[in-house]
Amino acid sequence: MLLPLLRCGLRAAGWGLCRPGAAAAACGWPGPRPRPLPRPPHVLTMAEELRAAVASQPKRPASSSEEPEKLEENGHQPKRLKRDVGEEDVEDQNKKSPKRKIVLLMAYSGKGYHGMQRNVGSSQFKTIEDDLVSALVQSGCIPENHGEDMKKMSFQRCARTDKGVSAAGQIVSLKVRLIDDILEKINSHLPSHIRILGLKRVTGGFNSKNKCDARTYSYMLPTFAFAHKDHNVQEEAYRLNSETLEKVNKLLACYKGTHNFHNFTSQKGPKDPSAKRYIMEVCCGEPFVRENIEFAVIRVKGQSFMMHQIRKMIGLVIAVVKGYAAESIIERSWGEEKVDVPKAPGLGLVLERVHFEKYNRRFGNDGLHEPLEWREEEEKIAIFKEQYIYPTIINTEREEKSMMNWLNTLPIHDFNSSASEMQANNKNSKVLGAVGSQLKTGNSPGESCSRTASRPLIEVTPVGPL
Repeated sequence: MLLPLLRCGLRAAGWGLCRPGAAAAACGWPGPRPRPLPRPPHVLTMAEELRAAVASQPKRPASSSEEPEKLEENGHQPKRLKRDVGEEDVEDQNKKSPKRKIVLLMAYSGKGYHGMQRNVGSSQFKTIEDDLVSALVQSGCIPENHGEDMKKMSFQRCARTDKGVSAAGQIVSLKVRLIDDILEKINSHLPSHIRILGLKRVTGGFNSKNKCDARTYSYMLPTFAFAHKDHNVQEEAYRLNSETLEKVNKLLACYKGTHNFHNFTSQKGPKDPSAKRYIMEVCCGEPFVRENIEFAVIRVKGQSFMMHQIRKMIGLVIAVVKGYAAESIIERSWGEEKVDVPKAPGLGLVLERVHFEKYNRRFGNDGLHEPLEWREEEEKIAIFKEQYIYPTIINTEREEKSMMNWLNTLPIHDFNSSASEMQANNKNSKVLGAVGSQLKTGNSPGESCSRTASRPLIEVTPVGPL
């Protein structure tokens, strides 16, 4: 509507929209094109006409709930983001509860769990971290997608305890929203045998696994495990004497220092540098009686441990004390040859505490962070052990007899042969077993059982048990 009017006005003025050379004809002047006449004051340019038209449009009345919007410096209206009420509430909550890097002090009874570490995507084997992550999500400490991808909250556990292993001082580091009453809310979504006992702020780059200097484990076992194999003892009647306890500590002391523990795990070879581990302290304490059974606790502190290492360390000492193996087997196990090392049950193993000495020296007194020590929580740790860990070990031992059943497997181990000798013996045993089964049916070795026993029997002198 505006452009036709503008074209007409400009033609009437004789300038602007006429082609060069055709202006005179269009305007009715013969001959060469004359100099343009001055523009009459009533004729407007295109830009002025457009501005005047826009200004003449009626303005949309603003509602009472709307406020006049201010233009930005470039003349455009500012962008508006659509947000519903729920998003605004979440944003306000996040502002009040910012994410911070913390550590949690955990205690749990490991019976019925397949270790500490979570297997994302697998619900077949339940772990401690499955229950922990679920409680963190339900309490509002982490978003749900952080539970599915634990790297998003920088989650790291200090020690990866095995199946059935408990803990009184496990430490995990992660980023969470520091909500009000955070410990009470997390514990409200956890089973009673898993507790968060403490929380402390740490540096942004803190990693509980890498910053840990040492770990202390305890192993609670019935003392009849140290009874000599030639002595027929009753479980409840046995009491550990001072001579046997002294021998146990003498053997345990052999582990102190740095040694190649490749025979104490299934994950390392003899030439793997990571198989060398440093043991700081190890000893067996005085025995005590619970539920008419005498128990003792072995404590071991080391820089780090491999899978099954502690259980095999204790299993080999038991085999020596009972008379199944010579004392020299401990030193021989550090060599390159493969040694048959028995693995004690996991029931009595407990992660007691973890140590952050270097971190405490650097950041513990900087005025912003606390040292990672838990003196104020020691009473709660002791109560939890008395309520959940010790009763689980004692009752399970009485009901399932895990230690006694394991002790009955010690005669099967060959503590005197190397790996090559054991393989050769196993091969010979299989051959002799096949020969014996053939002789019982009246067939020669390698002959089909369907054939009649027409050939003479072969006399075989057994070498070892068939």
